[in-house]
This record gives sequence, C-alpha cells and structure tokens, in this order.
Amino acid sequence: MQDEQAAWREEQRRAVAVRAAALEADRAAEARKAEAMLDDFVRRAAEAGIRARVLTARSLDGRSTYKTHIRGWYLKSDRSVAVGEDGEFYVLTVAPSLRARFAGADLSPSVARLVIGAGGRDGESIPLPTLLEQRLAAGEHWP
Repeated sequence: MQDEQAAWREEQRRAVAVRAAALEADRAAEARKAEAMLDDFVRRAAEAGIRARVLTARSLDGRSTYKTHIRGWYLKSDRSVAVGEDGEFYVLTVAPSLRARFAGADLSPSVARLVIGAGGRDGESIPLPTLLEQRLAAGEHWP
C-alpha cells in the first residue's frame, strides 16, 4: 500500500513538472514573439518620425508621478505601459519614494505578453499588436 502511494505521488510530481515545463516553454515563446513586435514597433516609430519622450511613472497609490531615465513611447492613453527606445517593455508603476521625487524613478523592463492586461481585474485587456498599431496610427498626437 505504501509503495502504491509513493508511486502515485512520484507520478503526480512528474506530471506537475511536465506541465510546468510546458507552461514555461509557452511563456518563453510568447515573450520572443512580443519582443519581435516591440523591436518592429521601435523601428517603425523611428521611420514615421514619432519622437520618443522621457517616460514618467506613477506611484502604486496613484498620487505621485516621477520622471524616469527611460525614453520611449507610451502605448496606452493612461500612460501605464510603454516601449523604450531599447525595445524593452515597461510597466510604469513604482513604489512611492522620496528619492525618486528628486532623482527620478528607476524602472526595470518587464516581460511583454501578447495580450496586455490579461488576467487583470478591470477587464481592459488588449492584444499587443492592436495596441502597437493604434499607437503608430496616432503618430505624434498621443495623449
């Protein structure tokens, strides 16, 4: 009986590991596709003469905004996500900080997904290609 339970647990561990590996492979493939789209966006924005701006980040509580050291293009009109000139994807929220008020907020790139906002509570998800095309179509006239 104990041998059967041990074998069952081992089989379950293997199944979980296989599912986790498959999920990780899917995420990595999605990230590569998104990276290619972002690189293409940066190229097309430069060709269209759409200037990159110094990006700002909003505090998690929404009360403060901070300059960053990143130049790029906002993708959503609420300025919550952006693409940097480096082709990286940035989520523009940071922890409130007195240091950031004076020195600027430090941002780290995030892994881009093919659907921005997927799984969020507000239901405002949008496919990345759609978001990039909308931003390119708006040109310099972006909120």
